[in-house]
Amino acid sequence: MRFLSPGFLFALLTIAIPVIIHLFNFRKFKKVYFSNVRFLKNAQIQTSSHQHLKDRLILATRILGISFLVFAFARPYIPVADQQNAFKQQVLSIYIDNSYSMEAVNKEGTLLDEAKRRAREIASAYSLNDKFQLLTNDFGGKYQRLLSLEEFQTAVDEVSISSANRKLDQIIIRQKEVFLKEPNSQKTIYLISDFQKNMLSAATIPADSTVKTRLIRLNSNSQPNISVDSVWFSTAIHKPGDSEKLIVRLQNNSDEEAINIPVKLQVNKVQKSIASMTIKPRSTVTDTMTFSGLQSGWQEAELEITDFPVVFDDKFFFSFNVQTSLSLLIINGNKENEYLNSVYRSDPFFKARNVAAGNINYSGLAEYPLIILNEVAEISDGLGQQLINYIRNGGNLIVFPDLNNDQSALKKFLSTAGTDVPVQVLNAENKVSLINLEHPVFQGVFDNVPKQIDLPVAKKFLRYSSQTNTNRQILLEMPGKVSFFSEYRLGSGKIYLSAVPLSSETSNFARHSVFVPIMYQTALLSLRNQNLFYKLNREQQIELPKISLNSNQTLKLKNEKFEAIPDLRQNENFSQLYIADQIKQAGNYQLLKNDSLIAVFSFNEAGSESDMSYASDEEIKKLFPEQRIEILNTDPGSLTNAVKSINQGTSLWKVCLILALVFFAAEILLIRFYKRTQIKPLNN
Repeated sequence: MRFLSPGFLFALLTIAIPVIIHLFNFRKFKKVYFSNVRFLKNAQIQTSSHQHLKDRLILATRILGISFLVFAFARPYIPVADQQNAFKQQVLSIYIDNSYSMEAVNKEGTLLDEAKRRAREIASAYSLNDKFQLLTNDFGGKYQRLLSLEEFQTAVDEVSISSANRKLDQIIIRQKEVFLKEPNSQKTIYLISDFQKNMLSAATIPADSTVKTRLIRLNSNSQPNISVDSVWFSTAIHKPGDSEKLIVRLQNNSDEEAINIPVKLQVNKVQKSIASMTIKPRSTVTDTMTFSGLQSGWQEAELEITDFPVVFDDKFFFSFNVQTSLSLLIINGNKENEYLNSVYRSDPFFKARNVAAGNINYSGLAEYPLIILNEVAEISDGLGQQLINYIRNGGNLIVFPDLNNDQSALKKFLSTAGTDVPVQVLNAENKVSLINLEHPVFQGVFDNVPKQIDLPVAKKFLRYSSQTNTNRQILLEMPGKVSFFSEYRLGSGKIYLSAVPLSSETSNFARHSVFVPIMYQTALLSLRNQNLFYKLNREQQIELPKISLNSNQTLKLKNEKFEAIPDLRQNENFSQLYIADQIKQAGNYQLLKNDSLIAVFSFNEAGSESDMSYASDEEIKKLFPEQRIEILNTDPGSLTNAVKSINQGTSLWKVCLILALVFFAAEILLIRFYKRTQIKPLNN
């Protein structure tokens, strides 16, 4: 047996007090005079014997009571089996959960404040020579080094709430990495958290006999909470002054119905729309918010709900660009097409530019979301390669073939692109028999589709092969599954193949009612949609149109409280912005080149923290199937002595305290109930 606080053993000197009292009986006797004491001699001897036994028993109970009381304060314990390692240097990794859920309040204050206090108490149970790692959800480089006890206590004070959240297996892997630097030390992992269910990992955690795992659960009550799940527009195209329809989806993360949750939409800090939504337990609901009056340029939007007591996820940020115009490039093989010019010139939003096939600026192709090949018979290898790269990087191409010349150049180009290829030109009238109304090109075009819809007629057309290894989507089709107008994907872009050119001699397609919506929609769909928002704490790779920087120019990502220089990587036709862990707070951020606005990006929480449900001890233990983990009780008292007791062995102080009380009680019983023997008088 050993003692955690052997200094208290000096109190055993107090045993001398009852001994001295026993040896020097300070009780004063009253003299009683008798005429003759001869008759009392036998009674005196018998009474003295009983009195000595009683005094010795009382002395023994006092000594034992004081001894066990001193032992209780000295905290005796039985050493653990591996006590030979007790004096090795110990390395501890203490994880403090600093996710948003730790803003919840209990009797000890916020959960984060209690977690920091518990971390200090754990560290205090170890010696000054031991080493400590502090880990939080941020996983920053500063947390990957070992600290002294004093440095650890200082680092704990600096922990604050973070938007990051981690899975349990990620945390433990990160903690074990620091142990590689100290292979000969005794290793212990502590995790201090409220252990939300979203923290549990899908896979079990491998056993490691060299590392002790201890969990400290902070008690918090499940709380009702409503969060914004997502937002999106009914159409991806935004024009100045157009009416916008924003679809909002809210999620109820509790087991109670949420009634009339207020929703407010602000765009550029101006309120645009309000709504009220009722959500059933553990479900989602969507609603449409309509607004208008937007000017051209980037729009910074914020959706806000009113939901107490959990408020960290009550705001949702998103951004979008209202386009001033859309630029198109029409490459003509012979002459400009009057139908194409008429379609795009009728709407000032479209800016169509016509060029001859031999006068193309290859470096400027990426500036156009849509390129139209109008009866270009000779597609050179250079033009073909440039168009392939353009499409792979997100460009869109419409091909109207030239039926009067050889198709070998077009066949070679399309073969490289991986689409169907020209087979033959047919001089036969054929009418379109099928229109694919499910394709995005036709969304919103028809209010009511007539049963006998009039469709285009081809008089002379190009028949393409129907290869099974292509990703063809039919828009218009003639009998016999002959393609009239089809879409193919290549990389990030699309190719649209028409079976007819835009001339009245070959078909009535250019004068048909479906021609205008097809040309409008393919142009509008060619716009690169930037995400309305991104999630925090993820490796973000944002693709942008080509950004050119001079030697004295830099990019900045900033909002009212933050500014950083993002990592920009250039490709042939576009730029990529890499954002690792630079963004810590949700909000709208402007991307600036010097003082010129390039784009606006919005970042929001991942959303998993919104569900304030907590894992049970059994659910946690299932993740450690082949190892024994300890879940420490967070009573109002300090964890320091509890950790010391666990580290050293089986604690006996409670047994000692009980024995001390037993012996003091025995003393009281002896004094109260131990009676002298009644002696009868002696007769002559």
